[in-house]
Amino acid sequence: MLAALVEQLKQTGLQADPADPAGPEDVACDMCPGRKRKAIRSCLNCLASYCENHLQPHYSAAPLQKHKLVEPSKKLLENICSRHDEVMKVFCRTDQQCICILCTMDEHKGHETTPAAAERAERQKELEENRQQIRKKIQDQEKELKRLQQEVRDACVSADEAVKNTEKIFTELISLLQKRRSDAKQRIRSQQEAQVLRVKEVQEKLEQELNDLKKRDAELEQLSHTEDHNQFLQSYALLSAPSDIADSCGIDAGPLRHFEDMTAAVSELRDKLQDILRDMGTNTLQMVSSSQPEPKSRAEFLKYACEITLDPNTAFRTLELSKKNRAAMVGYVDESYTPNPERFSSYRQVLSRQSLTGRCYFEFKWVGIGIFVAVAYKSIKRGGREDESLFGFNDQSWALRCDFECLSLKETGYTFCHNKAETSVSGPQSCKLGVYLDHSAGVLAFYDVSETMTLLHRVQTTFTQPLYAGLGFYFGDGGDAEADSITTRTTRRKAKMNKTMR
Repeated sequence: MLAALVEQLKQTGLQADPADPAGPEDVACDMCPGRKRKAIRSCLNCLASYCENHLQPHYSAAPLQKHKLVEPSKKLLENICSRHDEVMKVFCRTDQQCICILCTMDEHKGHETTPAAAERAERQKELEENRQQIRKKIQDQEKELKRLQQEVRDACVSADEAVKNTEKIFTELISLLQKRRSDAKQRIRSQQEAQVLRVKEVQEKLEQELNDLKKRDAELEQLSHTEDHNQFLQSYALLSAPSDIADSCGIDAGPLRHFEDMTAAVSELRDKLQDILRDMGTNTLQMVSSSQPEPKSRAEFLKYACEITLDPNTAFRTLELSKKNRAAMVGYVDESYTPNPERFSSYRQVLSRQSLTGRCYFEFKWVGIGIFVAVAYKSIKRGGREDESLFGFNDQSWALRCDFECLSLKETGYTFCHNKAETSVSGPQSCKLGVYLDHSAGVLAFYDVSETMTLLHRVQTTFTQPLYAGLGFYFGDGGDAEADSITTRTTRRKAKMNKTMR
């Protein structure tokens, strides 16, 4: 039978059509003489690869039909044991490798072994289970991907609609502002015309009176040169009749107005509109902001830096503010501020002009003794009994008190205060502090700002109103503070204060 098979293979090999030669990347037929054709199957029993013609005996010869045919492979010889030149049909579970039957009697003697086919079946089962898990994950990921894609589409549609609506609203707002501008201009011009007309009428009366007086003066002068006494007396009596003399005191042009009140009203409207727009922009991003992690490095904190300027309407009467309202100095005499219900009357404190909503960060650099850095609601009391208006001693404010002299870093350190509850805070004593606020998340944190950001104290609460930055001085020797776009600085300048304030 084998001789017949060899003869048949020789004949089919001679008749092979070299029209389908094996390329460099293909598995070549082991039976083709000369130019080899591309193999279409490999036999694990014969350890050979066959083209279509040479594979036919595996389909027609009964003994060959039981051979295991697989996809063409160049690694068939890897199934031969290099030690015994036998086909490796056994799997050693102890060493996790394929071996031949002779290996079980040699170096793998006593090891846990199993037929390679059985091991394959078990591993195939595990593979299917892994594939099921992977396919489930793929389905979940595809489902999540579709959801995200739909979310992107929905976000785009919603954004387009929001842009359309906001464009319309802002157009209406601009139109309204333009109309108000036109009305204000027309009102000013109308008042101007009325005032000018009234003044001109008074001016004409005064000019007429002036002419009459000049004429009467000329007549009196001429009469004074009359030598005839009788004629003088008769003429004087007629010229000096009280009914003929105009009363200039009765002419009143009314108060002169220069329209400063209109300019002040428009300026106040502008400030309110700016606050509303700023708060609106902050509130729009609150939901996105709250979903982001808290900053870690100073560079990340600076992304939320906000500009701090001090509100002179809230400053205690002995606090001196700089020209740009970014500096505060404790004076020794009253600055003669105008009375204002917003002004602190019991403690040397001042609030920022800007409200703090959303995510905000500002830094506070100081030199001196007895400093409060705080945030507070605008509704905080400005005076009253005991400590009702002191930062940290009511439910309207949260304050970090710095109880050490910054130049020498002496005294006790920090104390956090809220609603009269005081908490001692440990940490590096520094002249530069950072304040971070996430209004919507209810997070307030104070940091020491040096080479690294060191958390001093963190508060988790619920804020029900917009907050304002606060600065307070509570020792009697004074100090000053300066704020720029992200920094509030405090220094002691007692000598200068004595010189300039006295």
